[in-house]
Amino acid sequence: MARSKSSGRWLDEHVNDPFVKQAQVDGYRSRASYKLLEINKKDQLIHPNMVVMDLGSAPGGWSQVAADLVGHKGRVLASDILPMDAIAGVEFIQGDFTEDSVFDAIMAALGDGRVDVVVSDMAPNISGVKAADQASSMYLVELALDLACQVLKPKGSFVAKVFQGEGYDEYLKAVRAVFDKAVVRKPDSSRARSREVYIVGKGFKG
Repeated sequence: MARSKSSGRWLDEHVNDPFVKQAQVDGYRSRASYKLLEINKKDQLIHPNMVVMDLGSAPGGWSQVAADLVGHKGRVLASDILPMDAIAGVEFIQGDFTEDSVFDAIMAALGDGRVDVVVSDMAPNISGVKAADQASSMYLVELALDLACQVLKPKGSFVAKVFQGEGYDEYLKAVRAVFDKAVVRKPDSSRARSREVYIVGKGFKG
């Protein structure tokens, strides 16, 4: 079957992407690792000995970065609907965290502790219908924020990938309502034509 022009363009872009090539050299599972590295360099979110929760973690690019940053005395708790190969220093729970059984498993793994940083690079399966895809993506980040509010320590931090469009402004206001500070980042490793940005919330009000 012939490839469509758009899929062919994506494949060419992907193969020639410097961040894809660098990820292979550095041993990262995806080019997305560099987005979190860049955000963390700017905003100083993740430090040694911290507890980090990674939502929508597969294939594990962000979990790899988080595990490196928190070190062996820190902790990374990751979750995704998709399977994810094991990463040293990362506890992985597979399933949909909006389902009670998966949510309970996450909370049981967390125990009495709380989380310093919640990160989410989640995106829905793309249907190609822009309005539906935007609604799906906003629903996911709303769920991520809701979970963050349940698990974060006071003054904790939050990072979520958001697509600009319907519901974006309201979401940014919602983040600003529960954090002392909220900023929008567009990492160099985020493709210029993509509508994705990352909202960073610092200083969870609890």
